[in-house]
Formats: sequence, C-alpha cells, structure tokens
Amino acid sequence: MTDLFKKVTDSQDVFKKLASKIPGFDGYIERQNRRAADKLMRETIADRFEEQWKRASALQTDMISEGLLSYMDDMERAAIQIQTFSDKIRTASYGYSGLFDAVKINEDELAQLYAFDQGFFLAAEEIGRALGNIEASIYDEAGLPAAIRNVVSLARQSVEAFERRSELFTGGGE
Repeated sequence: MTDLFKKVTDSQDVFKKLASKIPGFDGYIERQNRRAADKLMRETIADRFEEQWKRASALQTDMISEGLLSYMDDMERAAIQIQTFSDKIRTASYGYSGLFDAVKINEDELAQLYAFDQGFFLAAEEIGRALGNIEASIYDEAGLPAAIRNVVSLARQSVEAFERRSELFTGGGE
C-alpha cells in the first residue's frame, strides 16, 4: 500500500505541493492522499473479488448444464458471499475517515493497516484457487460439496475480516 500512497503523493499538482508548505495544511493534504490511496486500493480489491464472483456465476451456469441442480443453493451462497465482500469494500467510506478522525494513527500503525488490507488480495487469490477446485469437481462430483463449502467459508472469512479491521486500533467495530 505504501506504493499506492507514494503514487498518489507523487502525482500531486504544483498547487498541492506548494500548499503543503503552509502550516497545518500539510496534515490536510496527507489525509486527502491517504483517502485517495485507500480508494484506489479498495477499488482494486473489489475488482478482484468481482472477477471471482463472475467466475462463480459462470460455474453456476456450467453446473446447470451438467444437471447438478442439487448444488445450486450452496453455489449461490458462495457467489453471494463473494459479492457481499466486493460490495462492502467498494461502498465503505474511503480514507478510513472514521478511523483517522477519531484516532491519531502513526506511520507504523498505518503500515499495519495497509498490510491487513493487502491480505484481501491474497484472499481473492485463495478464492480463485478454490473456484478452480469447484471447476475440477464438476465432472467428479465426489469433491464438489466440500469445494463449494470451502469457497463459502473463504468468502465469509473475508467479510468478517473486513468488519473487524478497525479493531486494530480502536478496539471496536467500524
């Protein structure tokens, strides 16, 4: 995430760079940069989960074609969990505004928060692998129920992790 923050900071126009020299204004610019970097990261994470949701939807179509209707409720639950996470992260307020406004956060804590959020990229990859297991199991039904349960579980864990992220510094929910 520091790369995203740096990208936003480096792309400031001349006015913002000049205004950042004004006492007290620097904190405002830095907060705006954090919000912009956060927005960019959240949109990217949401896009990755959206890709997995589309893949899950395509797998549902494949399952219908193969006559695997008995698994559709479970597969729909998996797709809904993936979409729920994507929607939550895409529509959450940017810049950790509540967190930054209520709690003074230092660079080390900010780095921890960004590292926490980067874990969502890994979660998207893990869900992608789990969807691959479903795809492989469509023609070998023996592993299909467990593969679907795994996707539901991974997506639910992502939703729960996102809901707990503010606890890193506040001890409570967002």
